[in-house]
Amino acid sequence: MRYELYYWAGIQGRGEFVRLALEQAGAEYVDVARQAGGETAMMRLLDGAGAEQLPFAPPFLKAGELIIAQTANILLHLGTHHGLAPADEAGRLWAHQLQLTIADFVDEAHDTHHPIASSLYYQDQRQEAMLRAADFLKSRAPKYLGYFERVLERNPAGPAHLVGAELTYPDLSLFQLVAGMRYAFPRAMARLELKHPRLLGLHDRVAALPRIAAYLASDRRIAFNEHGIFRHYPELDSEAQPKVTGNGDS
Repeated sequence: MRYELYYWAGIQGRGEFVRLALEQAGAEYVDVARQAGGETAMMRLLDGAGAEQLPFAPPFLKAGELIIAQTANILLHLGTHHGLAPADEAGRLWAHQLQLTIADFVDEAHDTHHPIASSLYYQDQRQEAMLRAADFLKSRAPKYLGYFERVLERNPAGPAHLVGAELTYPDLSLFQLVAGMRYAFPRAMARLELKHPRLLGLHDRVAALPRIAAYLASDRRIAFNEHGIFRHYPELDSEAQPKVTGNGDS
């Protein structure tokens, strides 16, 4: 099957998690919006899809007659059909659960630079972003990274993968999450990485996979930039962050 991936041109964003799965699967696909007239075609499909398959927003994937939206949902489909998810129901649910947790982390990383509204420019919420980033780096990022470190440590099949003994799509997504955090918060990650050796080992193993390595070296891999989810603003990665107090609930 030749897949059609619909996502905004010029940014990795949430579409990158789908690209990594497609690349590792060796699937034939076209990144529609990166072609001439592609974004127009994407918006036309958004406006014209039937009620039962109408996506809320990109990314979405056209697989034959199916239109599948939401990153975790797309990956559940690809994982099931391309050997990137466990064969048993319990394993598939566990992989999906991990992917949804990754999605939560991604949302919080995005909100460090757009804590008030996505419709506002970063410069219009810079002070609020500094407060949000300080809390994210102090409390939230360590909590998420620590969780995934524990999942790897407690995997009965060993710490090489998140789920069982074989590569699954959450492994690919966790690679992207670490890469994005390294780009956005290099100073903070230099400190945080010291406590998460299994997580870094997983990142390195994914990066070394032949298909992934070839993808990362190709022009299909869009570079990180200040228009995507992971953005590098040095003031948000500063050690001199505003003081944050209080307790979170999750």
